[in-house]
Amino acid sequence: MTIRPARESDLPELLAIYNYEVEHGVATLDLNPRTPDEWKEWFSAHQTDSHFILAGEENGAAIGYASLSEYRQKEAYASTAELSVYISPDFRRKGAGSALIGAVLDRAKECGTLHSVVSVITAGNEVSEKLHQKFGFAFCGTLHQAGFKHGKYHDIDNFELIFDGQK
Repeated sequence: MTIRPARESDLPELLAIYNYEVEHGVATLDLNPRTPDEWKEWFSAHQTDSHFILAGEENGAAIGYASLSEYRQKEAYASTAELSVYISPDFRRKGAGSALIGAVLDRAKECGTLHSVVSVITAGNEVSEKLHQKFGFAFCGTLHQAGFKHGKYHDIDNFELIFDGQK
């Protein structure tokens, strides 16, 4: 797998990966599939040093992505980004997620403006939780029954990674 910055031409594949999870899973608690126009807007918001998208490519096709997004709009949070990782169902548990997270964190450290990265994981996703812990993310709390999807409430677990080890 090759890891590279996502391109606008990747958007149909990345959108399909995300919308699959919207419709079939709980890795995102979005209820409605995103549209191509919404995805272009999302892509445009991720063209900075600290907010970006990396795509994993296999045989010329994007098979997953990891992104760093604005954590909150308040200026005090500018040094914190939120990590998201989505992999095509056909490529899960084959190392793509790990490779993408590693590449995103390397680039995040290099940008020089980020102090911490957070990740919000739907509780019970042990594969994702272990993957984040592998990279030094620490569990920092659960929000109980935070979202309702597929007929039931879901807790969300919050994880953080502080780059310089200070809180």
